[in-house]
Formats: sequence, C-alpha cells, structure tokens
Amino acid sequence: MTSTTVVVVTWRGAAHITDCLDALAAQSRPHRTLVVDNASDDGTAALLAAHPSKPEVLRLRRNTGYAGAIAAALDKVDTPLMAWLNDDAAPTPDWLATCEDTLGNAPLAAAVSARLTLADGTVQSTGVRLTADGHGADLPEPAAEVFGFCGGAAVLDVEALRSIGGVPASYFCYYEDTDTAWRLRLAGWDVVGAEADVTHLHGASTQPGSVQFHLWNERNRLLTLLRCAPRAVAIRQLVKFAALTVILPLRGKPAAPNFRLSLRCRVLGAVAARLPRTLFERRAVGRRAALDRGAVWEAWAGL
Repeated sequence: MTSTTVVVVTWRGAAHITDCLDALAAQSRPHRTLVVDNASDDGTAALLAAHPSKPEVLRLRRNTGYAGAIAAALDKVDTPLMAWLNDDAAPTPDWLATCEDTLGNAPLAAAVSARLTLADGTVQSTGVRLTADGHGADLPEPAAEVFGFCGGAAVLDVEALRSIGGVPASYFCYYEDTDTAWRLRLAGWDVVGAEADVTHLHGASTQPGSVQFHLWNERNRLLTLLRCAPRAVAIRQLVKFAALTVILPLRGKPAAPNFRLSLRCRVLGAVAARLPRTLFERRAVGRRAALDRGAVWEAWAGL
C-alpha cells in the first residue's frame, strides 16, 4: 500500500526538476508523487507532462511560494503521510523507506527530517535547531531528535499536520517548516532525524543572501515568534529588531543586506500590517497546544 504522497514544489524548475523526478522514480518504497507547479513559465509544464514517471500535477494560477504550494497540496493528500521535497533535491533510493520506517518506530513523532547534503559533500541540514534569539537554523550534525525539520526534505503525519492548522501559506517562502514544527511540538508531538540522504542544490529557485531572501526570513521569523513563542520572548525580539533598526543610521554602511535600513523598515511594516491577524492566529495556536509555550522554549532554545 502507498503510505506517502511526495509533494514536490516547483517554480521555473526546468533546469533541475528532471533529476528530482528521476530520483523519486527510483525509490524502493511505493508512493504517490504530486508536483505543485507555481505557474512556471520556463517549460516546466512540458517536462512534467513528458516525464516517464507521469507525476500528478497541480498547476497554480500564480506563484504562491513554497508555503502556499504546500498548503494547496495538503488539501489534495489522501495518504497517511506527506513528504515535502524541493524540486532541486535528489533523494537516494532508500530515502522514503528510511523516513517512513523512522517515523513508524517513533510513535510520538509527527515529522522526520532527512539529511540534506550539498553537491560538494557538505552537510547542509539534518534538521532545524532553535537559537537563543528564536531563529530556526540548520543543524549540520546528526541527531535522533531535533527541534524541527528542514522543509527541503521531510515526511510528516498528515492527521497531525491538519490538527495543528496546516501550513502558514501566507509566509510565501522560508520559516514555514520551523513554524509548523513549533506548533507540532506545542501540540505534544516529537520531531526526529533520519539517516535518509538527499543531495540538494540549495537556492535553485531563490537567491540565498539576496534582499528578498532576507526580507522573507526576517519577516517570517518575527511572525513565527509572535505565533508560537512565549509572549515575553516574542515582544523582546520584536523590540530588539526595531531598536537595532532605529540605530542603524548611526553605525555607518551595513555589512549585510539584513542590516539595511530600508529592508528592516519593510520587515517592520509587513509585521505591523499582519499583527491583528497574527495575534488571532496566536490564540488559535494556544487553543490547540498541549504543552506550555515556555516549556517548549526552555527545552529547545539555544541548544
């Protein structure tokens, strides 16, 4: 029986999605493949139609980002498990079997994070750790249990995912995995790591380090804290971000895009505009929680 729907999100992925589909076709465990095409205009649709594995395709009318595409796919999933897989990722043949078995052997876990390796052999991520200031950062070392999963290659329990409110589609890109993992943990679920290998190009559809990259990251980190973290932590980090933004003109030319005044003002404006909705979502997260926010923060922040 097929236990997992593997969801591949693509946007202008013609240059690399064939390798991803070839790797999925070689999996040792049967599965359903669903490709969500974010309105690609580079010939991706033709490649999907011609691929011998004949993946199911959900073509969206506009680019909704990774978060929006995963949210759209969740409505179409009819299997117990759902895998998230980047279109520039190529898993080894036993990737899915290893993830499924790891999850099956951890009854309190609702998500398993694979091991993503860059083309040069560097381990990019075995999961996500929670930093002392609330960043979701890639963990390069193997660990049986991790705070969160890396959305580039992970397998999740569908019922658990739906029970916590699904995926934050409005994030567009980045932190949708950390936010989801945080809500799973608040609901009492564990997240585990697996020695399931995936080669990842990383950033094939986005530009890590660009202004847009930092805009999404900084905005979504603050929104995730407002939704999931203890109140004092969320307020402290928001005030810290705003205070640093105010004094930036006194510090001279910034060294990195995320310290540019214009970008940080855009982040603060975006967070302010979303604040009423985010506080409403925070209350919904709290109603679904089985654990105290402070307990989760104390257990994982800074580790």
